[in-house]
This record gives sequence, C-alpha cells and structure tokens, in this order.
Amino acid sequence: MGPTAWKLLGTGAAVLAGSVANKVVSRGWKMVSGKDAPNDPLNTEDVSWREALLFAAITGFVVQAARVAAQRKAAQYYEKSSGHRPAALVGKKH
Repeated sequence: MGPTAWKLLGTGAAVLAGSVANKVVSRGWKMVSGKDAPNDPLNTEDVSWREALLFAAITGFVVQAARVAAQRKAAQYYEKSSGHRPAALVGKKH
C-alpha cells in the first residue's frame, strides 16, 4: 500500500464516521428532547440559544471523537496489512 491508499483509507474512514456520528447525535437528540435536531442556525423562533449551543457542542464532540477513532483504526489496519505505518504518520509521536 502507498500514500494514495492511506489518503483514501484515512479520509474515507473519517468522513464515514463523521456522517454516522452526526446521524446518531440527531436521532439521540430527538429521542431525548422530543424535538428535531436544531440544524438550522437561522431558526431563531423555535430554537433557543441554549439548545443551539448545546447541540453544537455535543455534535462537535461526538463527531470529532468518531473521526479520531476511525482514523486510528484505519492506521492500525494499514500498518497490519502493509507491514509499515502510513508514510504521512512516520515520525509523528503516537
């Protein structure tokens, strides 16, 4: 495997994980609050500042955590499959 394979694998894993995490947060929000997720920042009539900021904070944390986990797993898979770390990660502390 080469650098292009790593870029595809790492980026694909991050994008997929972020998308899934965003959907999970939105569904969880609806289950807990009984309302649709406040995805529209211009919807100031139905969504309070508190709700909007809380949703943004939860979404940001969960999506970023999922992306990090997915990229770490992708790097482990790459290393196991190829016998070496991705070139983009060589020299970085882990």
